Amino acid sequence: MAQIKLKGNPLHTSGDLPAVGTKAPDFTLVGVNLGEIKLADLRGHKVVLNVFTSLDTSVCAASIRRFNKEAGERDGVKVLCVSMDLPFAAVRFCTAEGLDNVVTGSDFRDGAFGRAYGLRIEDGPIRGLLARAVILLDAQGKVMYTELVAEHSQEPNYDAVLALLG
Repeated sequence: MAQIKLKGNPLHTSGDLPAVGTKAPDFTLVGVNLGEIKLADLRGHKVVLNVFTSLDTSVCAASIRRFNKEAGERDGVKVLCVSMDLPFAAVRFCTAEGLDNVVTGSDFRDGAFGRAYGLRIEDGPIRGLLARAVILLDAQGKVMYTELVAEHSQEPNYDAVLALLG
């Protein structure tokens, strides 16, 4: 169980992020068309897993915009934005913002992604949602980089991820 903070108040997650160098846990998320998005579908690409609480918060929205602009335009890179938001909200947000270099996936059906990656928030006012994190996978699905953002109201370290993407 990891600890993060929300405006200085401690929160706990369901576990720890997968270790760098290990195979990423498999997952199945719900895409905007209500179909499944599986880790296996992304093999052959570097994958930025941009995990956050909700599209409807300014910090979460900023991370999607930034990764859409900088990582999503790179060859061989897929950006998968993961939250508990319903797929309908993701379509609304991405359409309104003109974001087409990211894919959104929802963990709303069973929460298995949040548990497998140790990112389900276990207490506090946002209990049940996902903690802010960035996980970078290589083309074979091995973990290259992880960041669990310590203060939930702050953005992730974009430069560290982008530097690894080359």
